[in-house]
Amino acid sequence: MAVVNLKTEEFEKFVQENPMIVLDFWAEWCGPCKMFGPIFEKVSEKHPDVAFAKVNVEEEQQLAAMFQVRSIPTVAFMREGIVVYAQPGMMPEEMLEEGIKQLKALDMDQVRADLEKAQQEQQQQG
Repeated sequence: MAVVNLKTEEFEKFVQENPMIVLDFWAEWCGPCKMFGPIFEKVSEKHPDVAFAKVNVEEEQQLAAMFQVRSIPTVAFMREGIVVYAQPGMMPEEMLEEGIKQLKALDMDQVRADLEKAQQEQQQQG
């Protein structure tokens, strides 16, 4: 699957259609982003079962805000609509591959249970 340039208005549909997603938040003026781009493209070609998308933070500020992107590049891993991990900074190929491996291995029932527990604890504290 080719890397998609994701727009805010396409986000919901993209998440619904793709159970596993890796997002690259970047900007044209960002040197490390330009160095990471070819790594992201190369790794995407090895994983046709994962959707890869680039988000230009200059053009898609709403999407960047939704993911609380504070520095770029930032890579976010999503599974079944849940952000399971986000990493700011340039990521070497091996680290990106490891993140994808872990994304595929996740027990989503456990992730949902942990998320629900965390939300309940937060409500009790609030």
